[in-house]
Amino acid sequence: MIKRNYINVIGAGLAGCEAAFAIASFGIKVKLFDMKPTQRSAAHKSDYPAELVCSNSFKAKSTGNASGILKEEMKILSSIVMESAYINEVPAGGALAVDRAQFSKYIFNIINKNKKIELVNREVTEIPSEEITIIATGPLTSKRLADRIIELTGRDNLYFFDAAAPVVSADLINFNKVFKASRYGKGSDDYINCPMDRNQYSEFYNFLINAETSSLRKFEGVSIFEGCMPVEVMGKRGFDTLRFGPMKPVGLLDPAIGKEPFAVVQLRSENKENSMYNLVGFQTNLKFGEQKKLLTLIPGLEKAEIVRHGVMHRNTYINSPGFLNKFLQVKEKPNLFFAGQITGVEGYLESAATGIAAGINSVRYLKSEKFIDLPNETMIGSLCNYVSGYCGKNFQPMNANFGILPPLEKIIKNKKERKTKMSCRAIEAMKVISEEII
Repeated sequence: MIKRNYINVIGAGLAGCEAAFAIASFGIKVKLFDMKPTQRSAAHKSDYPAELVCSNSFKAKSTGNASGILKEEMKILSSIVMESAYINEVPAGGALAVDRAQFSKYIFNIINKNKKIELVNREVTEIPSEEITIIATGPLTSKRLADRIIELTGRDNLYFFDAAAPVVSADLINFNKVFKASRYGKGSDDYINCPMDRNQYSEFYNFLINAETSSLRKFEGVSIFEGCMPVEVMGKRGFDTLRFGPMKPVGLLDPAIGKEPFAVVQLRSENKENSMYNLVGFQTNLKFGEQKKLLTLIPGLEKAEIVRHGVMHRNTYINSPGFLNKFLQVKEKPNLFFAGQITGVEGYLESAATGIAAGINSVRYLKSEKFIDLPNETMIGSLCNYVSGYCGKNFQPMNANFGILPPLEKIIKNKKERKTKMSCRAIEAMKVISEEII
């Protein structure tokens, strides 16, 4: 491997721009590749890099919220996304929202004025084999580059998912209404089961088939329903369809009644700490508010908090666990790093944050220095740990949330107090590690 005096960054979205800026801040030259304006996907509308193709919101500012912690950590690491966001902020209550055009233009000007960053406006169709490179092309990776990534990772390791099921925090599950068991007693009590009688199922079913769904954007394709069946679409095929599908009670004995329930919603753990659970088979296109209402009709989940909503969208991401290490470096090809949504993080800030992490450690690799190991107590460190170390069978994108952080040494039952402690711990840990980065 030839270590040149520059680093390639492919993709000029939020992650790519953060990576390029982080690299340049260490005095290293960067070639930042953006296929716009000569080529663009149907989602792209602007010629500027760091384009916000969906919402203009970066979610809550408060550090009592996972997204607020992430913002603070990124500011500690001199994030240009955070700099631009606060300069171009528009009123949005407790959330941070921006003027999307000015936001992107501001970042473009920073990059354009930086003498260490060369913005190259052309599509990259081959992955450089000998140069240090960060791939940060996101969910809208062009087909030709996606084909090269498939060759690199193996066809089974490049995933194209159109849907995901909601994930809830374990905190507010009412365990008095559920029971733990595996179907037919196979394995341990791996699932949390939310049983329903006929009346409860009827109420749930009638709400589901009449609930309001989100409209699909034109760029997401017309074949989306062929590859993934949303639970609300499945339900419309008949009253008992779900009872023979994701809500089948067969092999599950409810100890409260001594027999199988009429229907059951199963929850499967999302992490080793069992702090988050996904609703098995509940991929959905319902609006977020409707998903919350639906939970109130599931015994045991009436007050459950959704940490990741079910969504339907075009998404391209690699099966990072086993392929990447915590530094977002390809294990079998150490000169190559990935960053952004293509790694399996979900959300604007999550993508941008991994760009910072990959940028810092690509410089460390160039200089043959020890990598910066962002602590798991930080939100960015936990995101990197999630995409590289997820041990389940169904790896799916993840937003920043308290469930991915390690638990506190001392158990705190009060939810607000617990989140405050975890927030302070994360920010302090990032401040400490930032001194090592400098």
